[in-house]
Amino acid sequence: MDASGAVHRSSSDQICRKARARLKCASLNCVDLPKKQSDDACQYRMFVATWNVGGKPPNDRLNLQDFLQVEESLDIYVLGFQEIVPLTAGNVLVLEDNEPAARWLALIHQALNMPREKNDGEESSPPPSSSSESSSDTRPRRRDSMARSSSSNLFFHTPSLKVLSNSYRVDSALVKTCNCSSEHSYMRRRATEIRESVYRADAPASTTTSTAIDETPTSGNDDDTTVVSPAQCEQGVGGGGGMIYCLIASKQMVGLFLSVWVKKELVEHIGHLRVDCVGRGIMGWLGNKGCIAMSMTLHHTSLCFVCSHLASGEKEGDELKRNADVAEILKSTQFPRACRAPAATSRRVPEKILDHDLMIWLGDLNYRIALSYDETRTLLEDNDWDTLLEKDQLIIEREAGRVFRGWKEGKISFAPTYKYTHNSDAYAGETAKSKKKRRTPAWCDRILWQGDGIDQLQYLRGESRFSDHRPVCGVFAVEVDAGDDKIKKGYYSLSTRIDRQ
Repeated sequence: MDASGAVHRSSSDQICRKARARLKCASLNCVDLPKKQSDDACQYRMFVATWNVGGKPPNDRLNLQDFLQVEESLDIYVLGFQEIVPLTAGNVLVLEDNEPAARWLALIHQALNMPREKNDGEESSPPPSSSSESSSDTRPRRRDSMARSSSSNLFFHTPSLKVLSNSYRVDSALVKTCNCSSEHSYMRRRATEIRESVYRADAPASTTTSTAIDETPTSGNDDDTTVVSPAQCEQGVGGGGGMIYCLIASKQMVGLFLSVWVKKELVEHIGHLRVDCVGRGIMGWLGNKGCIAMSMTLHHTSLCFVCSHLASGEKEGDELKRNADVAEILKSTQFPRACRAPAATSRRVPEKILDHDLMIWLGDLNYRIALSYDETRTLLEDNDWDTLLEKDQLIIEREAGRVFRGWKEGKISFAPTYKYTHNSDAYAGETAKSKKKRRTPAWCDRILWQGDGIDQLQYLRGESRFSDHRPVCGVFAVEVDAGDDKIKKGYYSLSTRIDRQ
């Protein structure tokens, strides 16, 4: 690890140049990478995305691979959605529809764990059924084909969020347990032994394993706390081989949906996983607006992810409602206590959002531009985004200290993300016949962060026409305290892999 600093610095410019070349017209905010890490620190790269999908269920033709940057081999994915179901009275008051959440989960799994094959100028190989092809060559293609078939079948049958989350997730008890001590608990030692046995076997999962996943007893809890085999992440789903990314947690609250995925090598270093929800919608507490918050520790650093959908409206004074939503979320979010009797030398596991070492807030924050529609349209036609950003409500309120005090946001160098005409690149106001249906374009979809040891490498938007919102994503370099942990899957190995591609 002595050469990590040199490799880290020399590769930073190459990473940024490659990212710019790949994204081309998409805007990119690339900053200097963190300085050389200390002996007890590890650095990881985290992808964070937010997308208001307008109440539309996804179809099997929706490709998330380009948006999720699967070729970059990132370490952690934090994906938040808003309005995965229409915010009708039935969904809010009667029964939560989790079929769209299951479909999104299947699409994410397919994008992360079944990346497209790279040709790199090589000649096309014969089909897997050819007798001339060795078994070692056929295994990846057969695994990819079977897994794709398994995921595609979800769109011809009604998928179960409970079954899918159990299939993709690691042992819930494992990631919820305390990892304060440098010595692994019995559960963690046992999970490590199981993983090692899976590596030694190096064989695809049997049909009985796939069947056992579907028949796993469920607890019936709304927080999806079903315990499944720790080796499941290694064995994969649908009769396939090992998965690259494991689902750590997923949670739905009406239209909000948040999921966190990590590379399987990181699973044993995650603990204290907890989830809380705060409703801020109808009557001030229902779940059509509000947040889902997830807390966890990576090595010995606490992280919190908040996915929120704040109050809508573009009338003057509506920004105060959004400020109130943020204040109430910070006040009301309460994570259950994770350690009953921490050692004197252990750090206190946070129970509130602001108690964490690193925090990322993502979502449809709904802050608008404090200008008329005509004024905004004129500035957009001139590509005068700087003047528009001077009137952005979130920037105004944050700089005044009325909301998100101490939080940071990357430089916005992309067009407003809301509101677009269906399946079009035109803003809704350009085609709306009625002024009542007209919406002033705005940067509603945002990502903010707070804490030492986190730097934003990218801040950009996707160009999918699936929704009336454009998705927004960011890539972060995150430094965590590894303490006495022996296995350090850090930025050094990651940078080396990227340079070789």
